[in-house]
Amino acid sequence: MDQSIFSLVFSFSWAFLVAIFAVPSIIRVAHLKNILDQPNSRTVHESLTPRLGGVAMFAGFMSALTIFAELNNGVQQLLAGCIILFFIGLKDDLINISALKKFAVQLLATGIVMFMGDIRITSFQGIFGIGELTVGMSFGFTFLVIIGITNAINLIDGLDGLAGTIVLIIAGTFGVYFYLYGGPSYSNYSAVAFCLIGGMLGFLRYNFHKATVFMGDTGSLLCGFILSILAIQFIEMRTVPASPSVALGILFVPLFDTTRVFFIRIMKGRSPFIPDRNHIHHRLLGMGLNQIATVITLAVLNVAVILFVVSFTPLGNQGLLLGLFLFSVGLSIFLGFYKLRSAEQVSEA
Repeated sequence: MDQSIFSLVFSFSWAFLVAIFAVPSIIRVAHLKNILDQPNSRTVHESLTPRLGGVAMFAGFMSALTIFAELNNGVQQLLAGCIILFFIGLKDDLINISALKKFAVQLLATGIVMFMGDIRITSFQGIFGIGELTVGMSFGFTFLVIIGITNAINLIDGLDGLAGTIVLIIAGTFGVYFYLYGGPSYSNYSAVAFCLIGGMLGFLRYNFHKATVFMGDTGSLLCGFILSILAIQFIEMRTVPASPSVALGILFVPLFDTTRVFFIRIMKGRSPFIPDRNHIHHRLLGMGLNQIATVITLAVLNVAVILFVVSFTPLGNQGLLLGLFLFSVGLSIFLGFYKLRSAEQVSEA
C-alpha cells in the first residue's frame, strides 16, 4: 500500500470537482456553437445533445494525476498517449474524421506506451501451456490488447450513462487491486484509476438518462486507452493468481459485446467495423427494458462476473477461461433466441 489513501482521496476529489464544474460550461458553449450530436437510425437519443463531455473528464483526470501521482513506471508515457488520443477524439467530435486516421493515432499512442514506457504483456502465465513470450510476440499481443480494449469502450458507448458506469466498475476494481497489492512498482496505478473515477463521476452527473451531454470519442477513446493500460499492468503485477483470466472477467461486458457483434457481422458477410444495432444494450432495449434498467442490468452483470473470477481464482487460468467462455456462449444463445422469438411474434401479428 505505498500509495497513501489520502493522496487517492485528494486525486479523486480534484478530478471530480474539475469535471463537475467544467461540464455546464462545455454544454453551454456546445449549444452556442451548434456542436451537437444528431440522432440517427442507430442512436437511442432523440434530441440534439452536446458530445464534448470527454473534455471535462480529460481536464479532471490529467490535472489530478499530474498534481498528486508519481509519474514513473510508464505513467508519464500513459499521459503522453492520453494527450494524443484526446486531440484526435476532440477533432472527431467536432468535424468527424476517417476511421483510418483515428486508427493511425491509436497506433502512435500505443507505440509510445509500449516502446517508450515498456508497458507490455510479457507472459501468458500458463494459458494454453504458454509462459514467457518472445519480444516480438509480446509487442504484437500488447498492441492487440490496447487497440481492442480502447475500441471496445468506444463501441459500448450507446446509452446514457452506460459506458461511464462500466468504466467506473472496471477502474474501481483495478484501482483497489493496485492499492492493495501494487507495492512500490505499481501502486501509482491506483492513482491513475481513482483520477479516472473522479473525472468520470463528475461527468456522469450530467450523462445519466436523460443525458444533457455525451462523452464523445474524446472521452471513450481516453477511457478505453487508460483501462487497457490498467489491465496490462494488472496482469504484469503477477500478485493475483490467474491474473490474465481475472482481467478478462473485470472487462467482461465491453469485451463480450465487441466480440459478439464482430462475430455476428462476419458471419453475415459484412465488415465487422460497419455499425449496426446488434449490441447487447440494443438487445436488452428490445426486451422491453428502458435505458436506466438496461444500464443497471449490464452493470450488475459485469459486477457478477467480477465476483465470479475473484472468488474462483483457485481454479487457475484454464478453469476461469472455461467458465467465462461457457457463460459467454450461453448469454449469446439467450440473446439470439430472444431476437428469434421477437421476430416470430412480429410475423404472426
